[in-house]
Amino acid sequence: MAPDHVDVLIVGAGLSGIGAACQLRRHCPDKTFAVLEARDCIGGTWDLFRYPGVRSDSDMSTFGYSFAPWQAPKVIAEGATILDYLRRTADEHDVTRHVRLRHRVLRADWDSRQARWTVLVRRDDTAETLTLTCSFLYACTGYYRYDAGYAPQLTGQEQFTGRIVHPQHWPADLDLRDRRVVVIGSGATAITLVPALARQAAEVTMLQRSPTYVLAHPSDDPLADTLRRRLPARLAYPLVRWKSILLVTAIYQLSRWAPGLVRRALRRRTARALPTGYDVDRHFNPRYDPWDQRLCVDPDGELFAAVSAGRATVVTDTIDRFTTDGIQLTSGVHLPADVVVTATGLDLLMLGGMTLRVDGVDVDVAQTVAYKGTLLSGVPNFALAFGYTNASWTLRTDLVAEYVCRLLRHLDRTGTQVVTPLAPPDDRRAPLVGLTSGYVRRGADRLPRQGHRAPWRVRQNYLRDLLLLRFGRLTDPGVRFSRADSALRRSVDA
Repeated sequence: MAPDHVDVLIVGAGLSGIGAACQLRRHCPDKTFAVLEARDCIGGTWDLFRYPGVRSDSDMSTFGYSFAPWQAPKVIAEGATILDYLRRTADEHDVTRHVRLRHRVLRADWDSRQARWTVLVRRDDTAETLTLTCSFLYACTGYYRYDAGYAPQLTGQEQFTGRIVHPQHWPADLDLRDRRVVVIGSGATAITLVPALARQAAEVTMLQRSPTYVLAHPSDDPLADTLRRRLPARLAYPLVRWKSILLVTAIYQLSRWAPGLVRRALRRRTARALPTGYDVDRHFNPRYDPWDQRLCVDPDGELFAAVSAGRATVVTDTIDRFTTDGIQLTSGVHLPADVVVTATGLDLLMLGGMTLRVDGVDVDVAQTVAYKGTLLSGVPNFALAFGYTNASWTLRTDLVAEYVCRLLRHLDRTGTQVVTPLAPPDDRRAPLVGLTSGYVRRGADRLPRQGHRAPWRVRQNYLRDLLLLRFGRLTDPGVRFSRADSALRRSVDA
C-alpha cells in the first residue's frame, strides 16, 4: 500500500503545533496536512503538567494566539484554562480532526529525487510502524523531554523514607495534609508550587542553591478589562496585545542596556513585598544580571505573601545529603521533610527525539545553523517552531507559522518545490539560546547554532522578527529555492 501523503506534516499538537495548523487553515487552505502527536491527547505542556498551581508565566494576551483573542479575565492564567483555550481554538479552526494521536515520529528521510520527506512513525497504541510522506515537514515539538524531567541524583536520597516527586509527573494521589514539604529549586516551577502547596501542607520550604529574580505581577489587567467592555474584540485584543508586547520588550531591552538600574528596581519591589528586615540580598538578589536567566513572574505576589505570612520559608543553601527524615545542608542545618519536590528543571530534547536524514546522510542538528531562527542550514523543506526565551513563546511561533505559509505560497507561485537554507559564509557561531539557566547549559550541545548577523542571528526581539518574518524578503543569499530535478543534480554533484 502506498504511504499516506500530505503537503505539510506537523509534528506535535501542543501550543505551537495547533497554532501552526490553524495558520495553515487560514493562509493556505488548499494545502493538505496532518498533525502527529505522540501522546494520547492534544495540549502538550498544558496537558502534561498537572502540579498544583500550574499556570503561564507570560501575559496571555501574548501567550495566546494573535488570531484567537484571549477572553478569560485573568491574563496570568491557570493551566486548565490554557488547555481549554487551546482545545477550543483547535475545534473552531477545524484542526482537531487532522490530529493523529499516539503517533510518535522516529525518523524522517529527505529524498531530493522526489522532493519529499518519508517519515517513519510508531503508533504507541498498537505498536505498529507506518510510513507517511510529505512535501514539507514542520517540527512543533518544543525543546524538552516529555517522559522525564531533569532530576539529578542527590547523595543519600535512597535512604529517605518519605516521598520524592518531580513536578513534571505529579501523582494524583499525593495528599499533603499535615505534611512537611521541601521544594528543591528556584525557577518558575518552584515559585508557582510553593504558594500553592502552602495552602495544603503543614510546612513548606523552598530550598534554593542561589536566588532568582522574581517579579510580582497582577493576574488581572484593568486596562484590558476596560477595553474589552468598551470596544469590539477585534479592536480591543490587538491593543491589549501590543501594550504587553511593548512593555515586555522595553523591560528586556532596559535590562540589557542598564542591568544595574533594573536590578535595583527589582530589589526595591521585592523588599516592599516582604517583612521589614527580611534578608532580600541572600534570598532574592541573584549574582547574575536581569535576563541572563529568565525572569520569574509571581502572580499577585503569592510567593511573597506566603513567605510574609509564615506559610512558606525560603532557604538559600546547598545540599550535603538526604537523611531518613529530611535534608542535611552544608551549613549544618537539617530540614525535616515528609515530601521532597525536585523542581530541578527540564531535560532538553530536540525534535521530540526524531532523527533527520537528507539524501541518506544523517543530520546532526547541533551542527546546523538556524536561518531566521526557524529553518536549519542544509535541511530542505523543514521548519522548526522555536519561541522566545525572553518573552511569550507563542509570540515567535505565531510569526514562524506565518512565515512558513509565506514560503509555501512562494513555492507555488514560482513553480519551485524546494527551499533550502544555507549556512553563513563565515565560521562564527553562537548558541541558539543566550540564557545561562541550568537547563540551557546542560543541553546547549543539542541545539542548533546561530550566526553573528542576519538572517542567521536570533535577536530575541519581536519587533525585529515581525519585520523579518512577516514583511521581510523571502529571497536572499541565505536561502535557495529550486525545482526537484535541480535539487537532485546538486545532490549528485556534491
